[in-house]
Amino acid sequence: MAFTRFAVFHVPTAEAEWARVCIGWLGWDSEAGEAAPAPDLPDLPLPLVEITRAPRRYGLHATIKPPFRLAPGADPAQLDEGLGTICARLAPVSLPSLTIARIGGFLALCPPSAPPGLADLHAEVLRGMDGFRAPPSPEETARRGHARLSPRQRAHLARWGYPHVLEDFRFHLTLTGRLRAPVLAEVRAVLDAALAPLLAGPIDIRDLALMGEDAKGRFHLLKRLPLSG
Repeated sequence: MAFTRFAVFHVPTAEAEWARVCIGWLGWDSEAGEAAPAPDLPDLPLPLVEITRAPRRYGLHATIKPPFRLAPGADPAQLDEGLGTICARLAPVSLPSLTIARIGGFLALCPPSAPPGLADLHAEVLRGMDGFRAPPSPEETARRGHARLSPRQRAHLARWGYPHVLEDFRFHLTLTGRLRAPVLAEVRAVLDAALAPLLAGPIDIRDLALMGEDAKGRFHLLKRLPLSG
């Protein structure tokens, strides 16, 4: 299968019940490369496919290195080797828990506070993998360079091809697209009832996932690289 873009995500495994629920909620299992059956959650204000339309093609994930096109001369085998080298010197990170949070107009799972090492992990991967990234096209830059960006975020966009990195990085696993506030509140109530009892314990980030985007815009997990530093 040919891929148009690549990325580095944290992709929780389906071993945890909360992750299985979220994979079904989003409807795409990036590790299996197939659609996932939806959970039976009543009282949603909109069809689930509408609520999750934007994040569905990514599957359950937290972005570490945002999606990028390959630089001339780079290939997926080099990405694999480069990410493996970085992961070999990075230690696992433990999140105390996850909670459902509103970020702008969408919902995501976030740690209540950033644990030690999480920002460093992001920065190491962002910088270490950047040599494989082709510069964004003018269309990509224009799409991301909206008026709400701060001057620092605009500088990140120019340097890294994405505005929400480094000081503006926030670890999160997206659960919905952007929705009107009343709809978002109803969706959050349903998710709180389904997920809150499953999110109390610590959650370990023990590996990172090299991802590829197919021609239909769906992301596939190509390989897990263990954090062994």
